[in-house]
Amino acid sequence: MWRTESKAGRGDGVQCSVFGIQWSVVDSRYSVTYGAGMEISSVLPPDYHCHTLLCKHAEGRPVEYARAARDCGLTEMACTEHNPAPEPFDPEHRMDLDEFARYREWVSEAQALDGIRVLFGIEADYYEGCEAFLGKWLPEQDFDYVLGSIHYTRYERDNGHRLTGVFDANDVEGSWARYFALVRELAATGLYDVSAHFDLPKRFGPLPKPDVMESLVKPTLDALAQADMGLEINTSGFTHDVNEQYPSLTILRWANERGIPISFGSDAHRPERMGGDFERAVQLAIEAGYTERAEYRKRVRTMRSLTATPDLAKESAE
Repeated sequence: MWRTESKAGRGDGVQCSVFGIQWSVVDSRYSVTYGAGMEISSVLPPDYHCHTLLCKHAEGRPVEYARAARDCGLTEMACTEHNPAPEPFDPEHRMDLDEFARYREWVSEAQALDGIRVLFGIEADYYEGCEAFLGKWLPEQDFDYVLGSIHYTRYERDNGHRLTGVFDANDVEGSWARYFALVRELAATGLYDVSAHFDLPKRFGPLPKPDVMESLVKPTLDALAQADMGLEINTSGFTHDVNEQYPSLTILRWANERGIPISFGSDAHRPERMGGDFERAVQLAIEAGYTERAEYRKRVRTMRSLTATPDLAKESAE
């Protein structure tokens, strides 16, 4: 730990070298120093992924997440609770349809806080047949931000609503192939803004051989680019056994080559996790070649410099 006087003010901070680049964080501002001695600094990017007690596997209400985000120096966040479904699709991990009005009220409560902008978002699962509901329901809700995610590779309505997870240890390559096929289908629907935790199966098992992984990932990134979707750098992986962000640095580089914009999400299930490991995520984005990040308002994307400092008061006045 160290203490410093900077434009961010006086406070505790950390400093280290990652991939040969020096970076430091003070009061939620980061600075990056390159080999030539050039230094850039800014506040951390918005956290566009968090959950609440409504999903039955997280803690707290949106206002608690907003306070935690503000207290750690963030100026913007999005609430992205798991979407309700009209059928018993994974009901243990999402709000019920009749709870959605409460979710909207709770987000409005968080939006009343000073010093933090809170976007109204949702994390919507893709599975076969979901378009019948989501295609009508999503546009009706006036969301700012819609994350698209895959948590299961099969949903059997006629077999007790059975769900199949994203990874089968007996079929590593098949698991990854089925998963990325669904991500491509997700992109083709045009229902989503951003792909969440893009390479999630690595949480549950090994990667396929590098050439196989490349053959699966690149066409999937092409599908995101064609759909004009963004890609989330999700830092929850640093709290999992895999101990890295979703997606990997290699995938981020491939995404950057295709012009796919990025946003950041902690996937917080507790308020204190807001903005978690964002300093590392920003560093990885820079390593992948990114210089910009995406912001969203009413599902319209605006690109900002990775080093931009949002002017909350000015934007509020506008």
